[in-house]
Amino acid sequence: MDVGTLRSETVLKGLDRAPNRALLHAVGLSGDDFEKPLVAVVNSWNEIVPGHIHLRQIAEAVKSGIRTAGAVPLEFNTIGICDGIAMGHVGMKYSLPSRELIADSIELMVEAHRFDAMVLIPTCDKIVPGHLMAVARIDIPSIVVTGGPMLPGDYRGQSVDVITVFEAMGWYRAGKIDEKELAYIESVACPGPGSCAGLFTANTMACLTEALGMSLPGCASTHAVDSGKVKIARESGKRIVEIIKEGLIPSKIITRETFENAIMVDMAIGGSTNTTLHLAAIASEIDIKLPLDLFDEISRKTPHICDLRPGGPYTMLDFHKAGGMPAILKRLEKMLNLDVLSCTGKTLKELVKNYKVADEDIIKPVENPVHKEGGIAVLKGNIAPEGAVVKQIAIAPEMKEHEGPAKVYNSEEEAVKAIKNDEIERGDVIVIRYEGLKGGPGMREMLAPTALITGMGLSESVALITDGRFSGGTRGPCIGHILPEAAEKGPLAAIENGDIIKISIPERKIEIKLAETELKERLTKIKAPKRSLKKTSYLSRIT
Repeated sequence: MDVGTLRSETVLKGLDRAPNRALLHAVGLSGDDFEKPLVAVVNSWNEIVPGHIHLRQIAEAVKSGIRTAGAVPLEFNTIGICDGIAMGHVGMKYSLPSRELIADSIELMVEAHRFDAMVLIPTCDKIVPGHLMAVARIDIPSIVVTGGPMLPGDYRGQSVDVITVFEAMGWYRAGKIDEKELAYIESVACPGPGSCAGLFTANTMACLTEALGMSLPGCASTHAVDSGKVKIARESGKRIVEIIKEGLIPSKIITRETFENAIMVDMAIGGSTNTTLHLAAIASEIDIKLPLDLFDEISRKTPHICDLRPGGPYTMLDFHKAGGMPAILKRLEKMLNLDVLSCTGKTLKELVKNYKVADEDIIKPVENPVHKEGGIAVLKGNIAPEGAVVKQIAIAPEMKEHEGPAKVYNSEEEAVKAIKNDEIERGDVIVIRYEGLKGGPGMREMLAPTALITGMGLSESVALITDGRFSGGTRGPCIGHILPEAAEKGPLAAIENGDIIKISIPERKIEIKLAETELKERLTKIKAPKRSLKKTSYLSRIT
């Protein structure tokens, strides 16, 4: 096999490497294995995350493809946190910081053992971006096989998912269902392996991995239980060996232009607000800056053409049947940078020629969109001078403009308690602060309060703002990522109960009706709440 000079020769070649080879004999390598490329199969399988429980099978298919193509696969694991299981308690503080640990662990394993290439197998929220950060950082031949969506559950003839259960908690508190019905919804919502069935953060990131050119066409929406996922995995294993021969490294694929394509896709499908964090983190690995303003700029000119959950009625299964990511790329053909490469070795211009839309009711024409603007809006004002993020397509029209009194809470737990105690009234603006990256610490997603509000029928009359994050499953006027955060004496820290807050999504504004002098005066007197944190804790490294 003519692949030129391999990184693994550092470990495998010459008399001086006899001890290194001896250890590889111990794991089953022999003979001409030492003449072949070594491919890392980076698997995030574990037994607690539904999106990852099937990844052993995917990894075996990848390894089969690698062997068939003439290289040697060697598998290792990364960690993976399930955001849904971590949601609503202290565990969520660990979710976002795990992204960096995942990227670091991949770098350590791949660089220490001098692998020639990687096939990466992530599925869920922080795991996919962590893997992509490593891809960009290490810059050796790579391909990503995302694990695929979960099938939707069936609740009395309606498609449901884990977000339904979170919102059903609100239905229960509002007296719309009883405890028995809640238990039944819980039992049917998540029917098997895969990332939760709507366009939440995990599936959004899978779609953007495909948009970045780092996975094979159709990978993002091919479901976890679909035999097509195993076929894609095997083809990815075969393809990585060709990529090695071609010298096609990620820096030739992931460029400023591909990031712009990914952001446009994100806006067109109405993806999670968390992509503003994840795409920026991936881009920073190759010294590309993706400011919040860029997301807003692209959103203003990109129509929203696919109405998926949580904002719309369709699931990832509907999206897949309609053509998935290839169909979205076909729709956006005239707006995208088409000269970018993908892991297929072809340009987007070459690929998109063969793409088709299978269902125009689900993936609409650009000329007849669901909404004229894309999914995300970036707001600014005296509360958020550096910006805040909202999923504007998941907001009822009557809440695009809102003005109301603040109800202020210094943690998610305080806010949830207030919601459950019926302390929130129509027209209120719930303020949850000290939940940012440093203040939390960890910048928790807060699906519990947003889902309670929705389930209790308040999402069309109550807004929620925070320096923390929201789940990709959040809907309603929920504005997050407010910068600077309260822990850094951002204006959010100065808000008091009863202050009037004005929000205008069309004007991209979020403001407190307060004189600038008063705002500054209050900030001089701020004392942040103390968080109990062990000095040796992983979280202590980000405070």
